[in-house]
Amino acid sequence: MHPEITMFMEQRRGSLARMKKLVVTPKPVIEVTLTDDQKDAFVPQYTSLDEIKGQVSITASCDTSFDDIYITFEGSTRTFVEKIATTSPTNGRTEAFHNFVRLVQPMDPSAFPDPRVIEAGKTYKFPFTFVVPDTLLPQSCTHPKNPRFPEGGHMAPPPSLGDPLVASMGKSLMDDMAPDMGTIAYSVRGRITSGRAASGKHKTMAEGSKKLRIIPAMEEQPPLDVIVEGDDRYDYKMRREKNIKKGTFKGKLGRVVVQSAQPQSLRLPYSKGPDADCSPTTMATVNVRFDPIEESSPPPGLNTLQAKLKVATFFTSVPMDEIPTKSSDFHYSSVRGIFVETLNLSSRCLSNIEWQRHTSSTSNLLSRRNSGIPNPSEAYNGGSFYTAKVVVPVSLPKGNKVFVPSFNSCLVSRIYALDLYLSINTPNATVTDPTLHLKLPIQVSSEGNPNAKPTISAEEHAAIAAREANAYFDPRSVAPPSPEYTEHARLDAPPNRAMAGNIGDSPQYSVRTSGAQPRFQSLSFEGEEAALALAPPPEYAHIGGRNRQRVTSNVPSPLGSPRLI
Repeated sequence: MHPEITMFMEQRRGSLARMKKLVVTPKPVIEVTLTDDQKDAFVPQYTSLDEIKGQVSITASCDTSFDDIYITFEGSTRTFVEKIATTSPTNGRTEAFHNFVRLVQPMDPSAFPDPRVIEAGKTYKFPFTFVVPDTLLPQSCTHPKNPRFPEGGHMAPPPSLGDPLVASMGKSLMDDMAPDMGTIAYSVRGRITSGRAASGKHKTMAEGSKKLRIIPAMEEQPPLDVIVEGDDRYDYKMRREKNIKKGTFKGKLGRVVVQSAQPQSLRLPYSKGPDADCSPTTMATVNVRFDPIEESSPPPGLNTLQAKLKVATFFTSVPMDEIPTKSSDFHYSSVRGIFVETLNLSSRCLSNIEWQRHTSSTSNLLSRRNSGIPNPSEAYNGGSFYTAKVVVPVSLPKGNKVFVPSFNSCLVSRIYALDLYLSINTPNATVTDPTLHLKLPIQVSSEGNPNAKPTISAEEHAAIAAREANAYFDPRSVAPPSPEYTEHARLDAPPNRAMAGNIGDSPQYSVRTSGAQPRFQSLSFEGEEAALALAPPPEYAHIGGRNRQRVTSNVPSPLGSPRLI
């Protein structure tokens, strides 16, 4: 063949090879669908110990080889805080990402095609079953904490937060009163991997996901230990006092004391139960006391009592080392922020509330028992006084507002407060009526699935408790082992800290399913934001420059039979 023709053919083949490289091979299409009672819901909603059942469908337009298929249930928190300062070098943003839970569906390798090639036009379906955990394991929260931090304070799975589409529940867009700076998302994800990146992470070929709304069961926590007379540790005000005058430019009539306590929680009903549309309700009791300056001075009239609900979302770009209690600690911070929204609940007229008169003798009797009557004010002179009791019904408003239970997590917290404004009708008043403001802590709890299977039965719990109690009295030997056991012993150090951490971690969660066995213990994918902290500790790592800081955390996903991949 002529040399020029040969050169032309080689150039043509080279051009064709380069063109093939430029052509992007279409990725397989991955669709996650549900097969349980939430399959037709616009946004599927689950609570603790609910089963999530569905399947992952994979279809490719051309033959595609792969290494593995992963189906996971994941929960993550994402926050950012804008730095606001007068000097430009300190302006910027700090971000945080925390993957606090990842459940992995065990899959039977025999379910994969052999060889591992997805044929063009053929749909492959892989079922999955997950159980929403009712608690997190210690691996998800390992950052340092304040000595006063309650044990297990960050071990409850947080609710979905910050996504108006997820909060809508198929209706018009709803508002869960969360800022863009703090979002919590759950999803079921299907991934196809092919090869590994230079970092050792799996290279994701294609991915599909299904958003879920998770509202875990939250029980009411013990009331806060707030000092009634005033506590600088909290924003709450459980008691207020105010002087009441006879009129403008006139003398004092007496002193009014208003006092209350933390009411019971507002309990959200089970979303699939018969009371799902009912509005949660609770009661708050306000005790009022009037200490007159003169015995002949009559008590003033009670005008109105207005109730408001304050919704506060705390978010940080560094892990919280204590439960947030004061909003002022989150103002003007480069790594912490707060978003507050106030809702009007009710306004009640109190003109029909009657005062009850007490003498000094009854005062001594009431002081020796828990009568609910406030302690005397600064103006009390030991004579007679008056008391009144106001019961305030508190109900969550309906509309486009969606409420989630009170919770605390490593990066985001939701706290509620009840504001009560009591106005006093003073005689001969020509200006505004005096008002006393109480700020009470209040919780929002949530019911779980009454038919859910507990993770451990009562018999198993009793057996474990008995075994631990008996083990306490078992004799123990503190002597070193005999030479026959140690002379041939060999204790090799782990090859590296990352490997030791991955192999030694205890199982995070198990999937309630039968048949297939767990395939691996830790899992990370290329391009995943949470894949930085592979070797605990620390759980949270900082990266970035002067004007940008990122905090990431990745929870490994160990299962029963460890196999590092």
